Amino acid sequence: MRAREIMTADPVTVPPETPLEAVAALMAERGISGLPVIDDAGVLVGVVTDGDLMRRLSAKEDKPASFFAALLGGHPDQAMAYARAHGRRVRDVMSTDLATVDEETTVEEVAQILERKRIRRVPVLRGKQLVGVVSRADLLRAVMAPVSSDTDGEASDPRIRRDLFSRMAAEPWVSTRFVFPAVKDGVVTFHGFLGAKEATALRVLAEGVTGVKQVVFDTATMPAIMIGAP
Repeated sequence: MRAREIMTADPVTVPPETPLEAVAALMAERGISGLPVIDDAGVLVGVVTDGDLMRRLSAKEDKPASFFAALLGGHPDQAMAYARAHGRRVRDVMSTDLATVDEETTVEEVAQILERKRIRRVPVLRGKQLVGVVSRADLLRAVMAPVSSDTDGEASDPRIRRDLFSRMAAEPWVSTRFVFPAVKDGVVTFHGFLGAKEATALRVLAEGVTGVKQVVFDTATMPAIMIGAP
């Protein structure tokens, strides 16, 4: 699945000159926590979030530089903190060090970026133009979306069984010599010998196969005489 399939297309945006009061009102009204910032040419130049607005408030409580620090001259971080605390436009508080993706970026890559950068959304670009935004909520909806039904009813059970065997063969914790699946009308029944922990993992594996409606176990614990059998 790609970013273009789950992104929010044509997201609400603001220009850099927007007053922060208007941004705060827009976020509250729409129930959103971040807005892309674009210039007159539609090019993404930043993102303003509720976190940026909160930092603006908290920065006013920062302690002034010590006497000795003042003697040594100004500090760039202090200058930026002042701008964020006293600025009244989006351009003064927005984040400009942005992580972005294109429309063909996989959802797995998007998820990695959100986790690595500890951010809640990532802009989707086509060239330099903003075409959408993928948020954590978009990813969650994609994960929880119902599996599409199999249109080929007669072939679905054999396909499910082939997929199960293929996936099982790729996992080191289960052996197709001791446990095997039977499939009837989308219901998977495992037969053979299996431990409780392996059964949990096998259920998760089977539920990830398209078309599986239910997973049933008709298995027993591996007899001691068979443990370690070649």
